[in-house]
Amino acid sequence: MIVAMQEMATEEQIDFVIEVMVEAGVGVHRTTGATQTILAGVGPTATIDLTKFENLPGVLRVHRISSPYKLAGRGFRPEGTVIEFANGVKLGGQQVVVMAGPCSIENEAQIFETAKRVKSAGASFLRGGAYKPRSSPYAFQGMGIPGLKLMYDAARAHDLLVVSEVMEIAQIEPMLPYVDCFQVGARNMQNFNLLRELGVARKPVLLKRGIAATIEELLLSSEYIMSGGNYDVILCERGIRTYETATRNTMDISAIPVVKKFSHLPIVGDPSHGTGHRDMVAPLARAAVAAGADGILVEVHPNADKSASDAAQTLYPDQFEKLMSELRLIAKAVGRTL
Repeated sequence: MIVAMQEMATEEQIDFVIEVMVEAGVGVHRTTGATQTILAGVGPTATIDLTKFENLPGVLRVHRISSPYKLAGRGFRPEGTVIEFANGVKLGGQQVVVMAGPCSIENEAQIFETAKRVKSAGASFLRGGAYKPRSSPYAFQGMGIPGLKLMYDAARAHDLLVVSEVMEIAQIEPMLPYVDCFQVGARNMQNFNLLRELGVARKPVLLKRGIAATIEELLLSSEYIMSGGNYDVILCERGIRTYETATRNTMDISAIPVVKKFSHLPIVGDPSHGTGHRDMVAPLARAAVAAGADGILVEVHPNADKSASDAAQTLYPDQFEKLMSELRLIAKAVGRTL
């Protein structure tokens, strides 16, 4: 259930409504927008008489949530979620935020050169994997925390934020000092124990869509994080597995406006995994921005063909710079900045 408070509702009135909701047996999640406070009641609300709340002081309206995702639905934050990071970068607002870097951190020279090049092109985040979930146990598995420390140093040297993948609960605490945003990969989208722990970590989480997941399933996975009190969730469309074999995955551009319609959470596009082919990354990145994506996640490597992982879909820095100039034009055309 959603309880929308009046614009001029006092803190005392809001606290009283929360108290009544708790007494009714529901958990309460509060969000305060520019002009209004929204209280989301999660739990056994089907038998609750809504008129009990409609007449409380300060209440504007009350309604049931018909969708299975209570906190990720747009009704919880009608104006949309904007996530602000320490250096002033805002994701979900006017700016299209770009996250760029190698699939995996390989060595100091590689990650520092990448940070320099993506920053000069206009990226806000340095992305890179310290832990790599690979299909083959014999493939490069990542450098772990030592690699993450290198990426953190490279990012801070160039005023970049850090986003990196977390694969299991035990990795959360050691990663906390070195990341500005946790990434949950497609394989872990329904690792609900991990999602619950990230819900109490109080650090933004980029949640990738599973390779065979519906949009509803993606939103329900985000619900696990938000139900723990962490509302700073970024969704990511990275392509799904279909019967098509021409590309590594089928990037569902339509998921971007669908998510925008049903959820307040920001969404980014990952054209690198969405296609698996270097020559297709730029067209899909341009399409994602045109469709309303709040950001782009792109793989970039100084020597892309020799990348330890995902070489076929990784851009060279020069290609990334060209893409950024194209994205600026598209962002401007749809009323945004980059």
